[in-house]
Order: sequence, then structure tokens, then C-alpha cells
Amino acid sequence: MEIPPCFELIIAIRMYKKTDTFIMESEVNNMADKKVSILSLLQILKTESDAQHPLSASAILEKMSRQDQCTIDRRTLYANIQMLIDFGYDISTYQENGQGYYLNERDFEESEIMLLCSAVHASNFIPRYHSNALIKKLLMTQSKYVGQKYHQRIYVDNLRKKDNQDFFLSLQILLEAIEEKRTVTFDYVQYNEKLQLVPRRDHPYVVQPVYLVYENEKTYLVARHEKYQNFSHYRVDKIRNILKGERYEMRLEQIDDPYEYAKTKIHMFGGEVLDFMLLCHKRILDDIVDQFGKEISIVIKDEEHFITRVKGSREGIIYLAMQYAKYLEILEPAEVRDEIKMIFRDVLARYEKDEKK
Repeated sequence: MEIPPCFELIIAIRMYKKTDTFIMESEVNNMADKKVSILSLLQILKTESDAQHPLSASAILEKMSRQDQCTIDRRTLYANIQMLIDFGYDISTYQENGQGYYLNERDFEESEIMLLCSAVHASNFIPRYHSNALIKKLLMTQSKYVGQKYHQRIYVDNLRKKDNQDFFLSLQILLEAIEEKRTVTFDYVQYNEKLQLVPRRDHPYVVQPVYLVYENEKTYLVARHEKYQNFSHYRVDKIRNILKGERYEMRLEQIDDPYEYAKTKIHMFGGEVLDFMLLCHKRILDDIVDQFGKEISIVIKDEEHFITRVKGSREGIIYLAMQYAKYLEILEPAEVRDEIKMIFRDVLARYEKDEKK
């Protein structure tokens, strides 16, 4: 039976469409495979290669096949490596080093990652869970060999880590509240006699957050209360149940440099900032510079002592004078000098009282 010409045309069109669809699907699959092979190659170079551990072409192909079920030939591999190089990745090749292929440059140097990981591990205010997660993210920027090297250096767990699992949530809410100029409401906790963290008072704190500063290995919130002029300070790791509140109008009195402000608040003690004259032993010169900065001026008194003028809160300087009682003397102002005399007399009386018993 002869097929009419019109039906022949219809059949031809349908066959063409099927063939065209097959060709398009095949092209899409090829493109997808090509993208997967490039991503697989990049991931292997990131995690399993560095200057001390170059990979041969055979090793790369084997890892791509085993880890990602991605099978390509050598010619495609070389083309993909060149494509990554053209895209800006610094890849050292066999032709350059005579050993193999490795990712030569990363977002962070190994020494920078070691420093950052050690800082996170040593920071007591970062809870253990978040600390481990942060370190894991940092190490992911390096090869697995750098991660192994780091973990081999951590012999003991940091037992002083805090248990506040909401630390980063509190931090995020505070950052948002500062940006949006909103008040925050929170509970502020302290230890009781059973070594349990409990709210310091029955009702929550309501403050206007201004800055976050890092001081004395802790993160502090610098805030204002609507009824008072002075700033108050709160350790973020002791903040619980934080909520954003209403918007507030920013006052004219602001802190130009929060870290200059923090420098005058030794151990973040609040209160009025005063001018102090201190007589110090040269043994604590480094500590004085660490606390007040290199901008201070010093006058040599004798071979072992120097005099310096600094600004600080009353309670903060008294704390410093007690901490370095053997090496530091407050000369001015007179009323603070008299106050610390009374403190030391009371301390001495307590010790002498024990001896008389």
C-alpha cells in the first residue's frame, strides 16, 4: 500500500523531532557530565593536594571515578585543568614541577588558618560545639593534610569553654539590633553557689545596643539604658533569651572609636574615666603597653621604675593596681590613692587576723 505524500511528511517531521530531542538530551547530558567532571577535579585538588602532596594524572582520574563516579579520559582531564587555570585558579602542573598537580594558592595561607583555628580553640567564650564547627569550616579551605596536622597539635580539650549554645544567635540578634537601632531584652546570668547559671535579677534587662567589642578574650556588648547617660557593658556569653524590641532614637553622644573606649575600661569596668599617674616597675612595661597602647608617654624615674599617665575607669585602675600590687603604685589622683590604701589595709588586717588566732 502506498503511503500518501502528506503522511510521509508527517512521519518525517515526527522522526526529525524525536531525533532532535535525542540530540538535545544527549548534548545536555554531555554538558552536565562536563560540569561534574570540572567540579570533581576542583574538589579533589582543594582537599587532597598541596605542595607536599602533588597528584599524578592517574591518581586524579582514579579519585574522580571512585569518589564521584566521574569517568573521563586524560585528554579531557588536561583540558579541564587548563580551563580552571584560565578561570583564575593557581594550579601547579607536572610540566612546572615534575611531580604532579596541586592547588598552589588558596584564600588563606596555612599559617593563617593555624592561627585562626588556634584562636577559636583558645577562645573560652565560644561554646565547644560552635568552636568545632568554626574550625571545621576554616580547615575546609585547606587540604586534608593541613587538617590532620592541626588536629595532631591539639592534645587537650579546652575545658574552660562555655556552655552557651545560643552564643552566635545572641551575637546575630545584637548585630541586627545595632543596625536597625532597636532595643534588646535579655536575661543576664551569673553562677550561684551550686555553680549553676541563673538570671542575675528577676526581670530582664532592656537596653539600647551601641557596639560590640572584643576585650580581655571576651566579647562585650556596649549599651545604653534610656534613663541613664553612661554606657553599660555586658558579656555576650552571659546573655540568654535575647529578643529585639522597639526602635529608638540615636542620641548625639556617641563613641567615636569603641576600642579606644574599651581601652579606658580596664576589664570592662564601668564608671567615670579619670586621669591617672602611675609609678611602675620596668618589669610590667610590656603589660602596660598591652593595656593602654604605644601612645602613652613614659618618664624614667630610676633604673627600675618609670612614671606614666593614662586614662581609665576608677574601678578598672584599682583592679589593675591590685593585680600588679608588687610592681605598680597609683600616685594620682589622691582620692583613688587613698581608696586603695584602705583596700590594702583591710586585706592586711584579714591576713594578720588569721595569724593571731
